Amino acid sequence: MNYLKASALSVAISAGLMLSTQALAADTIKIAAVGPVTGPVTQYGDMVREGIRTAIESVNAAGGYDGQQFEMVEVDDACEPKQGPIAANNVVNKKIGFVVGPVCSGATVGGASVYNQEGVVMITPSATAPNVTDGKNFDFVFRTIGRDDQQGPAAAKYIIDSVKPSKVAILHDKQSYGQGIASSVQDNLKKANVNVVLFEGINAGETDYSSVITKMKSAGVDFVYYGGYHPEMGLLMRQAAEQGLKVKFMGPEGAGNPEINAIAGDAVEGMLLTLPADYSALPENKAVVEAFKAKNRNASGAFQLTSYAATQAIVEGIKATKSTDPEKVAEWLHGNTVKSVIGDLSWNKQGDLNEFRFDVYTWHKDGSKTAVK
Repeated sequence: MNYLKASALSVAISAGLMLSTQALAADTIKIAAVGPVTGPVTQYGDMVREGIRTAIESVNAAGGYDGQQFEMVEVDDACEPKQGPIAANNVVNKKIGFVVGPVCSGATVGGASVYNQEGVVMITPSATAPNVTDGKNFDFVFRTIGRDDQQGPAAAKYIIDSVKPSKVAILHDKQSYGQGIASSVQDNLKKANVNVVLFEGINAGETDYSSVITKMKSAGVDFVYYGGYHPEMGLLMRQAAEQGLKVKFMGPEGAGNPEINAIAGDAVEGMLLTLPADYSALPENKAVVEAFKAKNRNASGAFQLTSYAATQAIVEGIKATKSTDPEKVAEWLHGNTVKSVIGDLSWNKQGDLNEFRFDVYTWHKDGSKTAVK
């Protein structure tokens, strides 16, 4: 072989190896943000993505992991149960080993078995339905939020101790999340001999709830609990006020969205909600809150900091195991505690948090909220 040709070949090979090595070093560790990018509750997806983005930006600014940066990849499930497995398979096909989400319980129930079967670490920051994890024997599925059977008793206790209603109506949207939390509230109220005169499902997405409002008026209801999301809650409150039904409404964290103000109007004033504790008010989270503000994001929503914490858990698992192998990270999470923006996180065998706190808030027509418990 000609010496000059051989030298040129050697240089080309060396340059190719250098480029290959640089490309490998530049590869990102992908975390899928699974939730609604489209559909009627995209705001909840926005909350989660804000939390993930802010956490990833903080980790990357500190050097990432082993020369690699983290990257968020959006995957849309429109908050629909039937889209849960489709979105999960999308993540698997993209060869992404870590997920923060899904956001909604129905989609989470649909996708969790796929993530577990395919060995993808899934941490939902917002899906509260017990059947996400109950009886499933999952190894890769976790939460950074409490369950409805923790949230329901918190709501019921406030109703019993502070509201003391005479006749209660409990409504729900017939979905895993809404019906689950409504049933939990009903069970706890009945144990305390509170008079639940109506337990009924409504159809999400409808625009006229006059029939159920008429039923509540006929029954003499003076308090309404609704299990579901903000679009229907807002309509129920507005239409109840328009039809002269003057009652106090209460809902779960799924109704805690500023968009509800535009739907309900003045009728939203005084709505009661159970929400995760306001971790943005903790002094130790001041720098994190400022990082949100610097990007015109809001750290005080229902799911921003639970999503930030889920991202922290994945990153800590990777660093602790010195591996991006989801199986090793999942095993580590099951056996260790993660310090996060929402406190120390530890999980039981089925991936539920050992401790989580829901507080009760009063919602105001300017979009602010006040803790009442």
